[in-house]
Amino acid sequence: MIDGDVRYVFVTGGVVSGLGKGITAASLGTLLTARGVKVSLQKCDPYINVDPGTMSPFQHGEVYVTDDGAETDLDLGHYERFTGENLSRLSNVTTGSVYDTVIKRERRGDFLGATVQVIPHVTDEIKARIHQAGASSGARVVIVEIGGTVGDIESLPFLEAIRQLRNDVGRDRVAFVHVTLVPFLDSVGELKTKTTQHSVQELRRIGIEPDVLVLRSDRPLTDDIRTKIALYGGIEERSVVSAVDASDIYELPLMFEGEGFASVVLDRLGMATGPPNLDDWTGLVRRIHACEGRVRVALVGKYVQLHDAYLSVAEALKHSGVHHGVEVEIDWIDAETPNMVDAVAGADGILVPGGFGGRGIEGKIQATRFARENGVPFLGICLGMQVAVIEFARHVAGMEGANSSEFDPSTEHPVIDLLPEQKQIEERGGTMRLGADPVHLVEGTMARAA
Repeated sequence: MIDGDVRYVFVTGGVVSGLGKGITAASLGTLLTARGVKVSLQKCDPYINVDPGTMSPFQHGEVYVTDDGAETDLDLGHYERFTGENLSRLSNVTTGSVYDTVIKRERRGDFLGATVQVIPHVTDEIKARIHQAGASSGARVVIVEIGGTVGDIESLPFLEAIRQLRNDVGRDRVAFVHVTLVPFLDSVGELKTKTTQHSVQELRRIGIEPDVLVLRSDRPLTDDIRTKIALYGGIEERSVVSAVDASDIYELPLMFEGEGFASVVLDRLGMATGPPNLDDWTGLVRRIHACEGRVRVALVGKYVQLHDAYLSVAEALKHSGVHHGVEVEIDWIDAETPNMVDAVAGADGILVPGGFGGRGIEGKIQATRFARENGVPFLGICLGMQVAVIEFARHVAGMEGANSSEFDPSTEHPVIDLLPEQKQIEERGGTMRLGADPVHLVEGTMARAA
């Protein structure tokens, strides 16, 4: 299957998880976009869940919802924020969704009685979805992040698929970027490269030669470290990219541009472009560091122990602060905090985000009531908006015991109620109306007037 002139960049990770493959992919997208190259990004997640919609936020952070209502991995939020591209359900592929499709096809007889196997049937489905991401977006370059760590059994079908895709479309239309770790050992006082060497060996063992190595470290790489890793990796020294810990993630595209990251990738893909226009990005970073003063926003949630559970909310607050030239300090408040009034007192604003289930609801209602009675700016998102309705019904409209039928099916005042069709659904995943869904407010209603 050939997709015209589309190029593919595959971002893999080694040694440990959490090295920043998603930010690396997003930053590369920023640099290519700044050169006038239309990009699309995709995340391949090796877990067997069909999507992260039913996963605990403690397990995987927030669920990022795309315009078409898909519940996807939080890295898609980074992709959209860094490139300005609106992504879709095609931008997130999971092992669960792939196997679900393959099994349904087998049940229909699409494989004509063949023995269904990982190769070629599962890998063919993965490749089809990667091609689809490029075809549907009209992108010249599709950047695909492979979740997990090289060596994990779960990610092997994805790695095999991208190895095959390289041969399908031609070597000159594919670049492999491998993100790995160069730790500094205090005991010997130097950066160590053995972790990267072993990670590259593992990648080679399954048939993939990295074109670019992005090396995470807590300090700049020395020239001899670059030379050593280039030698072991079988690449040019210019293809060894240093990714030093940054004070802010929005600095990373500029740091990567200084390392020549995009230029190396474009050379590998045989693409010529003009110089990047990073004026807007440089201005953003300058404004981040120029922020003066501080605004405290109390975020009252159920999953505050893992801040990634509210990643997009936190980023939106940060961006808003940068726009107004102030730093936003988020006070992460557990919705089950015993003394909620004391916890939110003194906040410049109160935000109640989304969530599921009855745990912590009464605490959120207390925080919302405090905001209303004391004139504190309040924002309720999703469940937070429902909580505001419940609070008003109880304490202003005199509807004692008002609640959502989700939390109290027998409440006398179900001021929030499930849609009739949702009450019939037994499955929990993919049942909500999400995304850029049009909502028409009827003439003559108070909502329309407001």
